[in-house]
Amino acid sequence: MISLADVESAQQAWGAGIVSIASAHANGGDYVGIASNHVNTLYAYQMGPVLFKPTLAATDQFRPTFETALSYFVASNNACIEDRGFAIKGWKDVRFENSDVIIDGNTALAMGNYFFTGPEGGEVKVEYTFGYIQDNEGNLRIQLHHSSIPAITD
Repeated sequence: MISLADVESAQQAWGAGIVSIASAHANGGDYVGIASNHVNTLYAYQMGPVLFKPTLAATDQFRPTFETALSYFVASNNACIEDRGFAIKGWKDVRFENSDVIIDGNTALAMGNYFFTGPEGGEVKVEYTFGYIQDNEGNLRIQLHHSSIPAITD
C-alpha cells in the first residue's frame, strides 16, 4: 500500500534528479547518464505504457518511450527534433505543492504545482499531474506525467 510519504519521497527524488542533471551539465559531467538513470528509475517504461506529456513539447507532444523521454530532458539523442533539454536549463531547485493526492492500493495520483528555481534564483511555476504505480520492489514509478504552463489571465 502506497502512503503519502511514499508519494512525497518520489516527488523529492524527481526534483533532485532534475537538479543533478542540470548540475552535471553545467560542470561538464555525465548529464546524459544521470538523465538515463532518472528516466529508468523514476518512470515505469520497463513495466508497460507510460503517458508522458511534457511542458515544452508542441510537435512531439507525447513521449511514449524511454528514448523520447530522454530527448525531452537532455536533447542528446535526436529522438524529437524540437527538444532543447528541459533538465539542462540550470535548475537549482525543484519543489512540489500538491493540490491533492489520491492513493488507491498500489497506485497514486498527485496534482498541483511544481516550482523550478533557475540559475538566477527566479522561480518558474508549472502545473502537473503525476500518476504513480508501485513496482515489484515497492518503489513508485511514474506512469502518467502531464505538465503545462499555467493559463495567462488578464
